[in-house]
Formats: sequence, C-alpha cells, structure tokens
Amino acid sequence: MRYGIVLFTSDRGITPQDAAVAAEGAGFDTFYVPEHTHIPVVRAAAHPQTGDASLPDDRYLRTLDPWVALATVAAVTSRIGLSTAVALPAEHHPITLAKTIASLDHLSGGRVSLGVGFGWNTDELAHHGVPPAKRRTVLREHLDAMRAIWTDEEASFAGEFVNFGASWSWPKPIQKRIPVHLGAAGTEKSFTWLAKNVDGWITTPTEDGVDAKIALLHRIWREQGREGTPEVIALAGKPNPAQLAQWAEAGVTEAVFGMPDRSTDEVRAYLDRLAVKLGITA
Repeated sequence: MRYGIVLFTSDRGITPQDAAVAAEGAGFDTFYVPEHTHIPVVRAAAHPQTGDASLPDDRYLRTLDPWVALATVAAVTSRIGLSTAVALPAEHHPITLAKTIASLDHLSGGRVSLGVGFGWNTDELAHHGVPPAKRRTVLREHLDAMRAIWTDEEASFAGEFVNFGASWSWPKPIQKRIPVHLGAAGTEKSFTWLAKNVDGWITTPTEDGVDAKIALLHRIWREQGREGTPEVIALAGKPNPAQLAQWAEAGVTEAVFGMPDRSTDEVRAYLDRLAVKLGITA
C-alpha cells in the first residue's frame, strides 16, 4: 500500500512547494491539493460535514489554485506524484484545463493523476453555469473531452455541454492515460458512474464501512466489464496499524494523511514522525 499526503492549501502557513519537498524527503508517494474556485457567501448547499451552510475550516475561502500549486511542486521535486483531492473539472472549460494538465504532466516527467469530484457546493457550480442536476453529466463530458485532446492528433468532441471541432493541441501528456479517481461517498450510484468513467475511488474524509464499500465497488467494476481492480485511495486520520492492515487486505491501494495548518518547521517535523510510524523509508 502506498502512502500520500494532502495539503489543504491556503495563503497562510506552509507553501505547497515546502510541504511537498518535506513529503518527498520523508518518502511519501503522492502529494494532493484540493480545489474551490470561490465560496458563494449565500448558499443553499449544505457542507457534507456540518450539515448546513457553515464551513468546518476557513481555508475553504482561501484555497490556492491547484494547478499553480502543483506546478510549484513539480519545479522543486523529482519523484513524488502530483494529484488533487479533489479538483472540480466541471468548473473549467475542458480545452483550457486539458492544456494546463497536459503541460503539468509534460513538465513534471509524467507524474500527474487527477482526483475529481461532482461538487458538493452546488451554488459554486451554479456560478460557473453548471446545472446542479446535471453535474455528473458535465463532469463526464469534460473528462471525455480532455481525454480526446490528450490522445488525438486532431481532437473534437460533441456533447450536451461541450462541443468543438477538429483541433490541434500540444503538449500531449507523457503518460498514455492520466489516471483519474472519483472522490465521492461510497454509494452504488457513485460506483456505477465511477466504473463507467474513471480509474478508482477516493473516499470521503468521514467514510465508514470502507471494507464493505470496496467489495461493492469491485462487484460493480466487474459488472461494467472493467479489467483488473480499481485504485482505492483512503483518506486517513491518525495512523492506525490495525486499520491500515485491514484496509490493505480489503483493497485500499493508498492511504492519504492530512498535515496540520502550521509553520514549515512544525509540518516537516510532523511528516518525519508520521513516516516513522508508517515504517516509510525515504
């Protein structure tokens, strides 16, 4: 099982590049950042953790652009994977986002994967012109359109929300296929969408019954005719050896730990301690 780190980026505390250098130096495999383009002041959408319009952390208001953040990370690291937990491709035009992600993969030597979400904040989506009831369709079309741009010499796409004629766009990603993982609650509906469209699952921070949900995911994966098994990236709290061993047995392929909203020195010390507890060797 691999181990990753997620930094809830903001305009305070440790920078993404300092955090990623520390994570790579401690031996972690992947570095994740989140995305919110903005937070509407007046919202009908309830946050999944609070159950109402209140937010559990003011960093939701202060989140850095994920692709700028990961570009700074790519410039100062050489090995660690670059990913999002999670990005919101439905809020961007797929032609420009495809260019951004392909450029990052090209410049980083093929280290990019993409964690995506449908978007709990439907008010935020609405500001981008995404109908809340159609957010799954919009995300699917945006991913399909970007994959066409990443793979086809002359790319085109015709859908309900995305349409463009034959076009050239380089660079292409170094990777033949950029891995895409869905961050969503572990339900049959989400897993069916996942098995049809992406490569794996990122659990929600408060997910319970992970073992049974992985079994459900594997069943739906097979029913959709997918080969092999999906990636399962579990967001963890404190390192629990018994839980980690159980997750590995159930099919978790990577456990991801958050880092405190502290100074650079404090975060570096935390990562070193965490690596020792996990038995990671740099």
